[in-house]
Amino acid sequence: MSVTTEKKQAAEGGFAEIVKICAQALLIAVVIRTLIFQPFNIPSGSMEDTLLVGDYLFVNKFAYGYSHHSLPFSPPIFSGRVFEALPKRGDVAVFKVWVPQDGWTDYIKRVIGLPGDRIQMIDGVLNINGKPVPKVRLPQDYIEGEGGAARRIPRYRETLDNGVSYEVLDMDPNGFLDNTPVYEVPPGHLFMMGDNRDNSTDSRVQSAVGYVPVENLVGRAEILFFSVERGEHAWAFWKWPWSVRWSRIGTLLE
Repeated sequence: MSVTTEKKQAAEGGFAEIVKICAQALLIAVVIRTLIFQPFNIPSGSMEDTLLVGDYLFVNKFAYGYSHHSLPFSPPIFSGRVFEALPKRGDVAVFKVWVPQDGWTDYIKRVIGLPGDRIQMIDGVLNINGKPVPKVRLPQDYIEGEGGAARRIPRYRETLDNGVSYEVLDMDPNGFLDNTPVYEVPPGHLFMMGDNRDNSTDSRVQSAVGYVPVENLVGRAEILFFSVERGEHAWAFWKWPWSVRWSRIGTLLE
């Protein structure tokens, strides 16, 4: 065998090995994304100030088991959930909603009502099964916007009966969704709400989100792994010293 032939075979073998390694790495990434952790970014302010526009987070897909919504593009290849586990009240969860113009769309809200619960807003106070959830005004308001457009929004802390505590915003004390009828959560469904109470399309809007089937859950939001200021792009690395919200990286979600 000539030296030229040996070099050619070595080059071909090296290329084949690179292709094999890349294929294995891609397969591992797909398995991790499909079954364990999936990255999401926050495009709206409905969960402020728990989650801000420009936050990037990992969602634990194993936490609630798997449905066909756990798969990319939500192909209806099976029904129900495998290894199902019901969320606890107060979890921040990602779920799917069918939007006519966009198809299956990811939403992220807080789990407020479990199957069989009765949920109602009375004068801006959340009531669960006839009992008001403690809502304490915090001393520092939330500042929304910049410069002349900035405005102060009252910030509160709610504490659920299971001890989960989190902050909510209430920009309008007489908002459209501050007084509602009683919502009785059907079996196999959840009642989801955004922490930015007057700027959230959630289960209170029955024509848009309504009661969320447990089957539609994607996973539980766990940790922020990156965050950039509103209007900035994560890929603009040359702006990172000024655009990255360094203090938010590594934040565990409550």
